[in-house]
Amino acid sequence: MADTARARKLADAIQQIVATMLDTRIKDPRLGFVTVTDVRVTGDLQHATVFYTVLGSDEDRAGTAAALASAKGLIRSEVGRRTGVRLTPTLEFVPDAIPETAAHLEEALRGAAARDAELARIRENARYAGEADPYRTADEPDDSDESGAAGPGEGPPSGR
Repeated sequence: MADTARARKLADAIQQIVATMLDTRIKDPRLGFVTVTDVRVTGDLQHATVFYTVLGSDEDRAGTAAALASAKGLIRSEVGRRTGVRLTPTLEFVPDAIPETAAHLEEALRGAAARDAELARIRENARYAGEADPYRTADEPDDSDESGAAGPGEGPPSGR
């Protein structure tokens, strides 16, 4: 059985190491403004997936992907040295979909707000189709038979 707590601790350590290395040691000019968003380690601690985002254009993203691919060996050796695990996990760098997902959600929220504003505008001039209060109140007379006598077939069942 895999120790998920150990995998999570290793993932956190890898995230710290990779972020520090990208900030201080990797001096590739293709490397853009990178943020390491998450690291996931398999249960056997052999493979680590590093998710990152890049601020900028598509060219910046492509350049950063190439810079990370070329620096993968250096980063992996530093991860092995600083974590002290017996087998250093392989690293895979994957661009994170957070910015695209956030943009999609923002657009959906803008659309919902526009529909709500349109509905509120329509509601301002709206009137009831019937009476404002269609329910009977206690002070209104009942239109049923006032004698109180039940007609044929009405009333409680006889129980036979």
